[in-house]
Amino acid sequence: MMNIYEVNRRLKQRPPFQMIERVTELTPGEAAVGLKTVSVNDPWFAGHFPGEPILPGVLIIESCAQLCSLTVEADGTSADTLYVLLKVDQFKFLRPILPGDVMTVSVSKKSKAGPLLTFEATVHVGDTLCSKGCVSFTAMPKQNLEES
Repeated sequence: MMNIYEVNRRLKQRPPFQMIERVTELTPGEAAVGLKTVSVNDPWFAGHFPGEPILPGVLIIESCAQLCSLTVEADGTSADTLYVLLKVDQFKFLRPILPGDVMTVSVSKKSKAGPLLTFEATVHVGDTLCSKGCVSFTAMPKQNLEES
């Protein structure tokens, strides 16, 4: 559905914090499946358990949040809007994600209440469930950040 070039056009994050490389399934506004190949050359592995590198949980959650933003704005991002993570709920880390793993991130909209969007998220490596939980965020005009 979206290769790295399309993801680059639509996602505001850039390497090393661009956590989605490909979108394989997309139902705009509802659900998506995306991929991230974890590389031993990723910069966080130099300091996160050197010698026994595992992907930090916060970056697994970030992967889910980025895929949510691609789901919400599947036809392209608004230059004046940012999607800001508001809440992480019931997130569980069931298996470490290691360099060389290919993460399959799946998100589906759970609810929408006014400006608040909540998605259920799962992260698999192969057939193994590694993480699951919910993320909530909202659209925020960029102008609000510039006025802070």
